[in-house]
Amino acid sequence: MLGDKDRIFTNLYGVQDWGLAGARARGAWDNTKAILDKGVDWIIDEMKKSGLRGRGGAGFPTGMKWSFMPKEVKDRPHYLVVNADESEPGTCKDRDIMRHDPHLLIEGCLVAGFAMRAHAGYIYVRGEFYNEAQHLIAAIKEAYDAGLLGKNACGSGWDFDLYVHRGAGAYICGEESAMVESIEGKRGMPRLRPPFLAEVGLFGRPTLEHNMESVYWVRDLVEKGAQWFTSNGRHERKGLRSFSVSGRVKKPGVHLAPAGITMRELITEYCGDMLDGHEFYGYFPGGASGGILPASMGDIPLDFDTLNQYGCFIGSAAVVVFSQHDKARDLALNALKFFEDESCGQCTPCRAGTSKAVKLMENTQWDQPLLEELSSAMMDASICGLGQAAPNPIRSVIKYFPDELSGTTAK
Repeated sequence: MLGDKDRIFTNLYGVQDWGLAGARARGAWDNTKAILDKGVDWIIDEMKKSGLRGRGGAGFPTGMKWSFMPKEVKDRPHYLVVNADESEPGTCKDRDIMRHDPHLLIEGCLVAGFAMRAHAGYIYVRGEFYNEAQHLIAAIKEAYDAGLLGKNACGSGWDFDLYVHRGAGAYICGEESAMVESIEGKRGMPRLRPPFLAEVGLFGRPTLEHNMESVYWVRDLVEKGAQWFTSNGRHERKGLRSFSVSGRVKKPGVHLAPAGITMRELITEYCGDMLDGHEFYGYFPGGASGGILPASMGDIPLDFDTLNQYGCFIGSAAVVVFSQHDKARDLALNALKFFEDESCGQCTPCRAGTSKAVKLMENTQWDQPLLEELSSAMMDASICGLGQAAPNPIRSVIKYFPDELSGTTAK
């Protein structure tokens, strides 16, 4: 288990004050000006050395992503967009950050905005997160009143404004370009790329979009240094990450654990083991779209590169654990019904593919060749990650749970 010195989710369960006074007592907004005084290049270099990867889905290296932003602003202002939509089934970390520790997120936005030369940032919050959004709005007001945001933020000489934009609960708006479209007042649908957001993003200006947890890490990482972050990890992996764990375990919830921890270690050390009467049978390592793995593969490291080798991905680390009382094919069907409902309908491979997949999966006997062909077409031809990742549960069941391809399927 991690020691208290290595935790940044210090108020994850809301035991302490979530406001400015409580945040400052936990170290937030301490030496922020000194961090900014070290300059853009130093901050980006520290992020690169840390190896921090995005906590939303693709897992792109954070420092490298920042370096893609134009070095000069000129007459094209830069924007920071923070993804707090948290639509992936099984994910429950971002809402707890907003509810219990919003100031560390806000401070991270200031540092990140400064590093990418942005004077304004937007936090896109899922519409259902009403209470969380209210905490975030109140915390931003506290920061303005204390001179931590706005003109000459923290006395640094850098102006930075931060806004909260509430969405309407559309899964597709978790995709970065669809999110930008939504903020602009349009229907949330993915853009064709190139151009990429770093060139033409929000309001046609250079934009960097980040998952909320990625920004939440920034403040502690640049203060404690890359060495602090990389010194953690297991099985030759480096760093820390949060896991949203649900399913047949005794202690579900958000757990901060070393990167590279295995599923079996996560269950026994952090989740209090399986529920009584339930045996570990399988798991989703990265939410509904991350694929499904059997318990026999519960000893592989939970990280981006390792899971990719097995046709899965960790994404936002939304781990769902199931037992011998569940069927992987039923869980896969449930995931595809979700994707069918949430498809924006812009491209045929996703719109028609998810619907066709659900019909095929509802049959007692799966048409394996047809499902594999359909999955390949969706992955190759869909515009965005929804259609590209939706077939992962199908492919996982075919590959790792072949005994379930025929039999009763729950409706």
